[in-house]
Amino acid sequence: MTEQPDAMARVHAVAREVFTTLGGKWVLPVLDALGERTLRFTAVQTAVPGVSHKVLAQTLRALEREGLLTRHVHPTVPPQVDYALTDAGRAARHTVYQLCDWSRQHLTEVLASRDRFAHAPR
Repeated sequence: MTEQPDAMARVHAVAREVFTTLGGKWVLPVLDALGERTLRFTAVQTAVPGVSHKVLAQTLRALEREGLLTRHVHPTVPPQVDYALTDAGRAARHTVYQLCDWSRQHLTEVLASRDRFAHAPR
């Protein structure tokens, strides 16, 4: 029965890593830009204003590593690279949109709670 705790620990560790990736500053704008379409690197960069070339490349690599997008290199000179969300990436995007909806629905409550907390005696 020692395998069960180890297996659960691994699941939790991987989940934390994926959540860390999803929490990256540029991840949500990239997921939004890709949506249901395939884009080349420069098109993603145009769709995500303010992201540098280096940071976008790092973000795309992180999303590819987690299986949230695919990278297809065309054998041309210079090479052309297309990016598209996988099923898992589209599901993550949908889940993030649900969290955004939740935050809009509960914004007033969250702000009121923060205000109470800030003014509570410590």
